[in-house]
Amino acid sequence: MTDISKNKKTCKKGHHYFKTSDCPTCPICEAERKPDSGLLAVLSAPARRALESKNIKTAEDLSRYTKEEILSLHGIGPSSLPKLLEELKKNNLTFKENNYNRIK
Repeated sequence: MTDISKNKKTCKKGHHYFKTSDCPTCPICEAERKPDSGLLAVLSAPARRALESKNIKTAEDLSRYTKEEILSLHGIGPSSLPKLLEELKKNNLTFKENNYNRIK
């Protein structure tokens, strides 16, 4: 029988939760801080934190980066890309072009 008390954690705000990994992120705190609308609202917590680490909060901020730059961020995976593209499209924006992709 496994002792689940080993996996019980308490965050700095006093939330109690269970986690099987050593990840210190409290899922309750993450749910509380998830925006209701906008670019960051459509993403998972890891993807949201990845963009926040680069101070990317809006579709306009996102459009200043290439797709490759965004995909290279820890927390952004292939499943995030369609959501990001949709948010850009809603705002009539695109990812920044790579210099090597430009037609001369």
